[in-house]
Amino acid sequence: MLLSICIPTYNRPEDLKNCINSIYKQKGVDKKKFEICISDNCSKFNILKIISPYKKKINIRYSRNKKNLGFAMNVLNVSLMAKAKFIWFLGDDDLLTNNSLSYLLGLIKDNKKIDFFFINSNHLDKSYLEKFPKPFDIKNLPRKMKTLSPVKNNRKVKFFQLIDHRVCFDYLLGFYVNAFRTDLWRKNLHVLDKKKMKTPGTWSTFDNTCFFIKVFCAAFKDSQAFLCAKPLSVNLGGVREWGKLYPFVEIVRLPEALDYYRSKGLKFSQYIYTKNYSMRNFFNYFFKIFIGGEEMGLQYVNLRKHFFRNLIYPNAWFSIFYFFSRKLKKQFNF
Repeated sequence: MLLSICIPTYNRPEDLKNCINSIYKQKGVDKKKFEICISDNCSKFNILKIISPYKKKINIRYSRNKKNLGFAMNVLNVSLMAKAKFIWFLGDDDLLTNNSLSYLLGLIKDNKKIDFFFINSNHLDKSYLEKFPKPFDIKNLPRKMKTLSPVKNNRKVKFFQLIDHRVCFDYLLGFYVNAFRTDLWRKNLHVLDKKKMKTPGTWSTFDNTCFFIKVFCAAFKDSQAFLCAKPLSVNLGGVREWGKLYPFVEIVRLPEALDYYRSKGLKFSQYIYTKNYSMRNFFNYFFKIFIGGEEMGLQYVNLRKHFFRNLIYPNAWFSIFYFFSRKLKKQFNF
């Protein structure tokens, strides 16, 4: 088997159904070449009931946690269910685009020396799906959607070349854009701090937010990677319950991720360049966090580490100008 599509899920029955349906609707794919692995983080809904009709048509394996283990441990658990050569993480609120599965399987088959694939994704507001019957049929996806990565052409790169905002502004933090060799992933799980991964609170630690980045660095930092410019999935906006924590994730966790990449071999010049870019919303986002309090993650902010140390970057200060220029542009429709 070539590919395990690993989906962690929790209390999103309709979204999960749309996700599975988008996989079922794929054409021209040998069903023996892929599987779907679903780890249910103790949802209050009957997730198995949603999955059952599809299990007769495609290869689905399902596991339910006896209690909610948190995002990080649920993602780790679903990765351990995989039996194929490659894992592709997919959010339970994501969709596959038409013919994307056959395209990815073809890339994997034709690039046998590649260990890690970055897979571009489209953005779409969830409200669009409400115009159509349920479950959503991917034939109804709009022809034009905004892409996560602006890259237009496929290319082979070194793993650390993916850590560039011109490839992906979140530096692989969106776990749904990554497909990678299962054996190398499992051989490097020893780098994880499971105690910190289990820490309560949404995005309360680096480890329960970005744990997979630790494994990626250990497993693939010396690997050749493939940048797939064609969007093969749709990332839906307006679904995630943690939306109010977005400023915290961007201005605290993303810079932390860059610090970690640097500690594992990211070139200094590339680190400074990308770190400075990550500060483009510095003051306005920290202002939102300070005003929003715990609801926006203030209790997880270390002022010395997350705020004062980053004042050395020009974009931290320019962020004030960027903020007001965007406001003026919007106000006067420039």
